[in-house]
Amino acid sequence: MRPITDTEFARFQQFIFEQAGITLSSAKQALVSGRLGKRLTAHQLESFGDYFQMLASGQHPDEVQAAVDLLTTNETYFFRETKHFDFLRQQALLARQRGSNFRVWSAASSSGEEAYSVAMVLADCLEGGPWEILGTDISTHVLQQATRALYSMERARHVPSEFLRRYCLKGEGDYAGRLLIVPELRRRVRFGQLNLNEALPEIGSFDFVLLRNVMIYFNDDTKRSVVQRVSSVLKPGGHFCVGHSETLNNLGHRLEQVAPSIYRRPS
Repeated sequence: MRPITDTEFARFQQFIFEQAGITLSSAKQALVSGRLGKRLTAHQLESFGDYFQMLASGQHPDEVQAAVDLLTTNETYFFRETKHFDFLRQQALLARQRGSNFRVWSAASSSGEEAYSVAMVLADCLEGGPWEILGTDISTHVLQQATRALYSMERARHVPSEFLRRYCLKGEGDYAGRLLIVPELRRRVRFGQLNLNEALPEIGSFDFVLLRNVMIYFNDDTKRSVVQRVSSVLKPGGHFCVGHSETLNNLGHRLEQVAPSIYRRPS
């Protein structure tokens, strides 16, 4: 297998931008080579140019999805950026007082840790009240992991001990060092594939949306489109969370900032 060339890398930069809206910097060339190299081996191809032609032929949609999966998978863990979950609890308790159904969208849910963290909070503070969670991602691979709900204990290092006891099953034997989300919680979370750079399907409206640590990979034009699309399904008074290293400044939206990385749609 020949090393990836600058020209080949540029083609994959354009590929993942067109597929997922992600802008890859030149610093990601080694990452692209490492992640896609295994697909060249699997197909017995000699160059990244040959692999790109395979993707561009239109004859291998499953391989296109495999490449997208490899280039969009990012690290995540339970209760990442805990202040958002404290704020979520406050909003859920207000919904409990109103008796209204509380809907949350984890819009870049990856392998499901974020969505299940939300589920633990809602199960704790809403008890038997009405609530729903939708988790979506462009990668089918991570969605399969999310549906399985089996994780290493390392990813659960920020889960409160009480939540570990109530909502997680500790693995034994071949599953030592892993945990499984309890079935009653898994049933409350629905996962599906969704590309944020395309028109949204009919998914209803939400009280709380998390779109965290994904827009850092988008250019400004893509950010504007995605924020407009995602915020359009926020209920009046609903809240929108981005990652702590992200901002919605200068993106032409109508949301009000209520705390660092937390925005609200005016009533």
